[in-house]
Amino acid sequence: MRVVVVGGGIIGLATAARLARRGDDVTVLEKEHELSCHQTGRNSGVIHSGLYYAPGSLKARLGTAGAASMTRFAAEHDVPVAVTGKLVVATDAGERDRLRALAERGTANGVPVRELDPVEAREHEPEIACVGALRVETTGVVDYRAVCAVLARQVAEAGGAVLLGRALRGARTVGTQVRVDVEEVGEHAGFELVADALVVCGGLHADRLAQACGVDPGARIVPFRGEYYDLAPRAADRVRGLVYPVPDPRFPFLGVHLTRGVHGDVHAGPNAVLALAREGYRRRDVAWRDVVDAASWPGLWRLAGRNLVPGAAEVARSVSRTLFAASVARLLPGTTADDLHPAPAGVRAQALHRDGRLVDDFLVRTAPRQVHVINAPSPAATASLEIARHVEAELDRTLRATTA
Repeated sequence: MRVVVVGGGIIGLATAARLARRGDDVTVLEKEHELSCHQTGRNSGVIHSGLYYAPGSLKARLGTAGAASMTRFAAEHDVPVAVTGKLVVATDAGERDRLRALAERGTANGVPVRELDPVEAREHEPEIACVGALRVETTGVVDYRAVCAVLARQVAEAGGAVLLGRALRGARTVGTQVRVDVEEVGEHAGFELVADALVVCGGLHADRLAQACGVDPGARIVPFRGEYYDLAPRAADRVRGLVYPVPDPRFPFLGVHLTRGVHGDVHAGPNAVLALAREGYRRRDVAWRDVVDAASWPGLWRLAGRNLVPGAAEVARSVSRTLFAASVARLLPGTTADDLHPAPAGVRAQALHRDGRLVDDFLVRTAPRQVHVINAPSPAATASLEIARHVEAELDRTLRATTA
């Protein structure tokens, strides 16, 4: 079977490799001139445990399974990986109930979680401040770019092709074929591929690509820039592994946390602010089409109205390194603005309903002979091998429906 897979991030490549290994003739299209340029190559490298997600959701099921499968995959293919475990810490008494609720959710998801008192917590992270903590042993760190390189190699070794600088313009299903309109980026030229099936893992542009293929995405992608700092050596030496705050239920993100990466660096973040471009990695990056798309979506204004206080805090922290340092100092006392060195930012492709609710789970839409991954934010990299399995099943289901 001939399958075109759009997207050279970790979801697209994991799906392509899985289909190629089973014998499909796979062609991957990636609009950039290298792989994993966007969400995959700009995240923190964490292998998430499945702690945070609603029991029974795709994020919970695929994320928990993905923590194990990604760790195995990396070890089997000599990709840098370390299972460090992490602490989720409560820094004041008001967070203890939220910490306990998080422990219950983790247990429901099959995640090994231990509740620690401050003395026990400091056995793992001697420099942190807390009134209580959770220890999660299955959290780790990995080099996701290196994972993508292995997946791309698997596609090629199975006889598939990975085409860089090739963007999807649109597609249509005609009988038992999918006609895929491809643009050669920078060449002002294009061509058509004829396939038996199409899988689109479009990340920051997933909703637009679905629409270009005649598929209703069911939500709008709104970009949020995640801003990071690297810790200076004197601060980094005080962090052994991963330290997270208790998530604030008023806000959809996890909050500023500390991560010792697989290559030994320690970074703090992310701060989360609305980006003015879907690929807006710098504050000055503005794409007016993206601004209009976001501003014209009622869900964004409804989300903002419900999150005025935490949203304002994120914006303030974005423009003030001193305020950012104060957030870090809640976890690691004594951290100052001088300890923070700017690091590359990422942009999270967050799908948002019209009524302002975040699409809280992975969202996959299907059409005849097509599968579109619409919403795949964290823990998508962790769960990528499991998401690929899920996409394969959805693809086979739609193929059966069109040949019945």
